Amino acid sequence: MDRDELRRVRADYDARMRRGAQPDAASARVERARAVVRQTVPGAGWNGVLWSDLDEGTADAEIAAQVAYFDALGTSEFEWKLYDYDRPADLGERLRAAGFVPEPAETLMVGRTQELAALKVEPPQGVTLRVVTDEAGVDLMMDAHTRAFGTERPQIREQVLSLLRHEPDTIEAVVAMAGDVPVSAARMEMPPGAPFAGLWGGGTDPRWRGRGIYRLLVAHRARVAAERGIPYLQVDASADSRPILERLGFGVLGVTVPYVWTRGQDRPTDRSADRSGLVDGLPGDGTRRA
Repeated sequence: MDRDELRRVRADYDARMRRGAQPDAASARVERARAVVRQTVPGAGWNGVLWSDLDEGTADAEIAAQVAYFDALGTSEFEWKLYDYDRPADLGERLRAAGFVPEPAETLMVGRTQELAALKVEPPQGVTLRVVTDEAGVDLMMDAHTRAFGTERPQIREQVLSLLRHEPDTIEAVVAMAGDVPVSAARMEMPPGAPFAGLWGGGTDPRWRGRGIYRLLVAHRARVAAERGIPYLQVDASADSRPILERLGFGVLGVTVPYVWTRGQDRPTDRSADRSGLVDGLPGDGTRRA
């Protein structure tokens, strides 16, 4: 993609996927509150700010208002998803001052679905793909994530189950199986009517990396998105997955940093050692819908 196309695509992404965001679970609610768009969800799920329209005079008050709002809900933690082109330019510093902790940066990338769907990728010998349609498949998917990242994320399990039960047309989850063993998994979320399908949760057991499984999962999801007429695939890429995606033809729209507020946290601390690793990458990083 050339610079002009990337600029147009980014504007569309902001309008449709951030300002016009849709809930990522049946129990979630997206609200437009003054100068922010936020999601709230009871129980396990992602709570946070998706988009903001702030300046030097309004940012601090709005940050305080969102902290108060989520605190009043009893939320244990929520995320402010900051993009490097968001304003004001020092918004990240203001979030730090308010007690938010930044997690490792991720690269917002997009690729043309039709081009990615045309990739010819053969599975490694002994590996087959299993599409996730039920709870047993979700358990295999989470087993693969644990093998890939060394942690468990029960809230992701509940999110995927919720989509499969209530909005099955909006998700495509797949597990790479080596015999009876799940060695890699990923999913794609397809909000109704959106021009972007989000790739999430891609990760592979370290013993199976370097064999093309990640490319295989990207190509599989691209073909599904192409059949739905979705023009672009979107990824919040880890440092490990970015070079792979660039080789596949993905372009960079920007850089995003998850800033996390945690109840009872007195001051910012380094959370990098606690990260779940569930983004589309090898091994990946944690983020919204990870």
